[in-house]
Amino acid sequence: MSRAVVLLSGGLDSATALAVARERGHACHALSLDYGQRHVAELDAARAVATHLGAAEHRVVHIDMNQFGGSALTDRRIPVPETLGEGVPVTYVPARNTVMLALALGWAEVLEAECVYIGVNVVDYSGYPDCRPEFIRAFQGVADLATRAALEGRPTRIEAPLIELGKADIIRLGTRLGVDYALTVSCYQADAAGRACGRCDSCRFRRQGFQDAGIPDVTRYRADAARSG
Repeated sequence: MSRAVVLLSGGLDSATALAVARERGHACHALSLDYGQRHVAELDAARAVATHLGAAEHRVVHIDMNQFGGSALTDRRIPVPETLGEGVPVTYVPARNTVMLALALGWAEVLEAECVYIGVNVVDYSGYPDCRPEFIRAFQGVADLATRAALEGRPTRIEAPLIELGKADIIRLGTRLGVDYALTVSCYQADAAGRACGRCDSCRFRRQGFQDAGIPDVTRYRADAARSG
């Protein structure tokens, strides 16, 4: 069985990417990053998802991007926005996907894995520069140049199977593949138990995705989120 490293944040998209990798017949080695984010509930979710979807292994790498700040997800002095804005949102974490893919690529070399999966998609890349197809293609170029595996004729493929899908399509796909979305945490400001605020961009995209997919929303919301609609 071929091996794959799957970046697993604990959110809806990465859980679906893991399910896709499993369906394609890979032994999946899940990798999560504890980077100084606002809450660790998503890491607890990643562990639960990795177990539920039968990952061969799950590792959490610790790297404190909070020491740089510059994002509402790593600097508590910057509030998480609850309305859509223009341009790159303050929830963008500088170079996060670049760092994550670099770490995943390194582990893939050690494992002699043939590919790395990342759950970026069309909903996100309108705002986040490191979720665009151009970025994935550029990083593939890095992988083709910067690794011993590539020089030996075994280049690691960067797989972004959700890149052209909207949230509703992702939810339909994941549901078909057996993803339990109740285990996932997508909220930018979830509480310690992983319950969602229902107001941030990520919550709105997720809620709309379930609605558009015609599938019941199994997200666990805080009491105040339920009242806010």
